[in-house]
Amino acid sequence: MPKASVTASGQKSVAAGGDVGQAVTGDGAVAVQYQIQHASVLPAQAFTPVTEVMCPPNLTNLPERPGIFVGREQELGLMDRALAAEAGVATQVVHGLGGVGKSTLAAHWAVSRTGERNPVWWITADTPSALDAGLAALAVALQPALTGVLPFETLAERAVQWLATHQQWLLVLDNVAELADIRPLLARVQTGAVVITSRRATGWHGIATPVQLDVLEQGEAIELFDRILTYDRPKATSDGAGLVCNELGLLSLAIEQAAAFCAETSTTPRDYLGLLASYPAELYAASAEGGDAERTIARIWHLTLDRLAGDPLTGQILRTLAWYAPTDIPRTLLNTLAAPPALLRALGRLAAHSMLTLDQDSIAVHRLVQAVSRTPDLCDPYRHPDAITEARAFATNALTAALPADPANPSTWGVWRALLPHSDALTRYVTPDTVETARILYETGRFLLHQGAVNGAMPRLQRALATYELNLGSDHSDTLASRSDLAGAYEFAGDLQRAIPLYEQTLNERRRLLGNDHPDTLASRSDLAGAYESAGDLQRAIPLYEETLNDIIEVLGSSHRHTISLRNNLAYAYQSAGDLQRAITLYEQALSERVRILGNDHPDTLASRNHLANALQAGGNLERALDLHQQTLAQHVRILGSDHPHTLAARDNLAMTFARSGDLQRAIPLHEQVLSERVRILGNDHPDVLASRNNLASACESAGDLERAIDLYEEVVNECRRLLGEDNPQTLISQNNLAYAYQTAGNCSRAIALYESTLTGCRRILGVRHPLTLTVFRNLAASRLGR
Repeated sequence: MPKASVTASGQKSVAAGGDVGQAVTGDGAVAVQYQIQHASVLPAQAFTPVTEVMCPPNLTNLPERPGIFVGREQELGLMDRALAAEAGVATQVVHGLGGVGKSTLAAHWAVSRTGERNPVWWITADTPSALDAGLAALAVALQPALTGVLPFETLAERAVQWLATHQQWLLVLDNVAELADIRPLLARVQTGAVVITSRRATGWHGIATPVQLDVLEQGEAIELFDRILTYDRPKATSDGAGLVCNELGLLSLAIEQAAAFCAETSTTPRDYLGLLASYPAELYAASAEGGDAERTIARIWHLTLDRLAGDPLTGQILRTLAWYAPTDIPRTLLNTLAAPPALLRALGRLAAHSMLTLDQDSIAVHRLVQAVSRTPDLCDPYRHPDAITEARAFATNALTAALPADPANPSTWGVWRALLPHSDALTRYVTPDTVETARILYETGRFLLHQGAVNGAMPRLQRALATYELNLGSDHSDTLASRSDLAGAYEFAGDLQRAIPLYEQTLNERRRLLGNDHPDTLASRSDLAGAYESAGDLQRAIPLYEETLNDIIEVLGSSHRHTISLRNNLAYAYQSAGDLQRAITLYEQALSERVRILGNDHPDTLASRNHLANALQAGGNLERALDLHQQTLAQHVRILGSDHPHTLAARDNLAMTFARSGDLQRAIPLHEQVLSERVRILGNDHPDVLASRNNLASACESAGDLERAIDLYEEVVNECRRLLGEDNPQTLISQNNLAYAYQTAGNCSRAIALYESTLTGCRRILGVRHPLTLTVFRNLAASRLGR
């Protein structure tokens, strides 16, 4: 008599992410024979109605409990609830990306949660023939005497009939590829429970309760890696395991195989990261000794891609998306890849097979799918080097075309912020830099500079310039523009020792190539004058501004927008030099020209009116300054809206004028409002936010609230040091302001110490004659006398 229990033989525990095989053994011949023995006599069991066939106790072909299983408590709970139906058949589908651990979850649940169910039967159901084979094996397990005596199709049908007429069984249909393959079976069974695993993410309505399986949590991923690594080598170091898990996108199969590789080769996790960076193709295809070579991370998606091979566009999409950040990829970046119907159809098919996730505006792809998709492999038809090169070029061109034209225009900032992660990803993956990626680096650097993020802008502009010089030469117009903008970044950062030589080099090149009066040359002359002014060298700045203004009037005319801008810059230099009368005259001229040419409501006109009001305030004409600031603020609100950065600047200027006139009851609430709105709109790290906090501190100081003023100044100093660095002029200014507040509060020892360190920085960065250096020197002297 055969034993009643039939269990899987030779099956090892399954680590997270692996498929579960199928085998049936026991006393007697249990393996299915598919050849029909025409001469044999059918046993009596073949004529037993299936309703009378009793299942042997504890019949299962499941593997043993997976030896290494971590996490998934939420998903296990969802499966418990979905499969707890008291009547009818309970059907659950676990779907997700290949390698995410669907089969392991199903196996763990089936082993640990089956209760009184019998039989518990596992079928690999990736094809109709595999499904029939699994059903035939079930029929033989139920009645071993039928082995080799009934046709294959008859055995499968007998199993379905048995399932349809019995209760309390559990069927696991693993790796279902097409819903059509299992619909006939599900339509016939009325009781029991069915667990399905599939990469198909859609189409389950009315068929099964879905559970979407995502990647592991980071802590779970690290635990899995560590347990595999140390299973046979308890003393193996897992330092760096978290970095490996993150690099592999927390995908369970990839983590399993990486840990097995490290364990087998005595490789540390950190060394594995280096190997992965240098030899990605080899490691994506590697499996540990005795592992399933078909279950490597380079091959797990082949089955899906093979099914989609009839539509080459699906492969093009994956290879293109591989160059962007993994989440929030704008769908518009793919618009020119194909006509909308074909593109939507291909995206839908990829989403249906869990290769990507779609919402109305964006796409998400697992980072490991991306990594494999951009790694060339001559032996892989989906990753041929030529196809990957073509996709990289398309991704680069699509991103370049999507970059907004004017990074200074606030209406474009939302688009810029959405594209920035993808430009960072592409310029990280494409090495060495090309002229095309240099363009992306240059434009994103300019955007970040307008946002005040100089630390982010600087390396991008440096890379862009180096690439242009290498590929286009020192004389190319793109090289010259890139050099000028890098100089501007250095100037913004207060690094005038690098800014001025770059400005001078650019000016000399443009003079040589374009002539002294070319508009680009005139722009370089103005930029250099501005750098001299920033360095406090007004003796060189003002004559260069004056000379350039005279030349630009001859070349472009007195009313050209560049002429007006340069006139405004010269006025600011006069104001810095204390020549307020000449400054006000030029500001009024610039305002008059802009009103005449651009109209009263143009943003440039509003800027001119604001500059004039500031100069009037500096000159003590507070009544007229207040009138202009109030008028300008009302126009900003009406034209640009209450939240526009220029409106916030106008409101802050009005608050400063209130403070200067002694009306602190209106100044402080207005400063508080501006600070709150700037934090909300621009973020806490924007330079305008630092300016608002400084201005509020100054107003509090004027009102005698030194405790609040000092707290605000200290916050400004700390933020400036963090965001701009110790040597930035804005940091030095904020330190001077804080020291002055300490001095006013009578804390001369702290004031003197801060003045001394600030003076040292001013002398080193700005020089001994810079206005800020002289101001700090005078404050230090007064503080020492006051002690």
